Amino acid sequence: MPFAAEANPRIVVDAGTLKVLDQDMAFRKWYPASLTKLMTAYVTFRAIRAGEIRLDSLVTMSKRAAAQPASKMYYKPGQQLTLDSALKLLLVKSANDVAVAIAETVGGSQENFVMRMNAEAARVGMSNTHFINPNGLPGKGQYTTARDLALLAVLLKREFPEYADYFKIEGIDTGKRQYPNYNLLIGRFEGADGMKTGFICASGFNQVTSATRNGRTIVSVVLGTDSLAARADMSADLLQKAFVSPASGPRLDQLAPDADAALGVADISADICSAKGAKVRSESRDEVGRMKLQSPYVHEMEREPVFVFAGLIPGSEPVASAKVENQKGKKKGGKTKKGGKQQADADLGDAMSVPVPTPKPTKG
Repeated sequence: MPFAAEANPRIVVDAGTLKVLDQDMAFRKWYPASLTKLMTAYVTFRAIRAGEIRLDSLVTMSKRAAAQPASKMYYKPGQQLTLDSALKLLLVKSANDVAVAIAETVGGSQENFVMRMNAEAARVGMSNTHFINPNGLPGKGQYTTARDLALLAVLLKREFPEYADYFKIEGIDTGKRQYPNYNLLIGRFEGADGMKTGFICASGFNQVTSATRNGRTIVSVVLGTDSLAARADMSADLLQKAFVSPASGPRLDQLAPDADAALGVADISADICSAKGAKVRSESRDEVGRMKLQSPYVHEMEREPVFVFAGLIPGSEPVASAKVENQKGKKKGGKTKKGGKQQADADLGDAMSVPVPTPKPTKG
């Protein structure tokens, strides 16, 4: 069902009191896109706590994982990384191939892991959520709501404070390339400390954000915006308003479903992945490609982002695969840089891999 991109499901919650400070269409079913990876992380954290796996456990890329569409790391079957690196790539780079590799490592198979995702959603009260994969790629039966995502975000912060640093990483360094965090509030909005962004045509630009000031943590969920800048602006404005408002309102777990809960999953592809949508996104950048953020609460980052390492274990590529690549390089006269450029170009072409410049608020 086409859905106007101007209408954005949203919710703002005080994580300490669970009071809902603002909401609109919080029960509207929506494609989660890469916000799905918050549940992938939640299931993984519970597995670590249960002793099923450790942060230094090996995650091996399977053929199925390597075949996932972008955004991805383009790792090859057989290559390995630690679960710690995999989680960083999952939550910062939003790598779809790594998400499947984590699911297979933790659950034994993607199918088993997805069953655990849905079981956890039911257990914690995400009553209008269903997952079909661990990365958020679109498909029938994949949906959530702003209300359910807020609940998941609060649980992640309350149950697993020891993993809070994963959500506020400013950038990833793989040893070959650096990837800034897609969350434009990290390092640019006072107190911002997570959580995740997501995009597919059907959902538009989504964002779950948390920020903490003076011991008070606020979580916001914004769905269906038309650009990276719009989701950052709306998130910043909602958070700022919440910080200067009293913690009053109904509790998140007592918020009553409205008429939106009975509607089907919204699909705003016609608004987002169209000539009109492309025009909106082009207008959200200045003449040199910098993001034009309108919110006065987002300041320019006056330093380079702090990049942390997350990447493959050296030498983990299967010998046979490495031999084939060497032979390909020799056939091309040793011009291996060409292949590297193609991979980089593929990354830059991802819908999720829009280069993130230093944003600067504008006055007009």
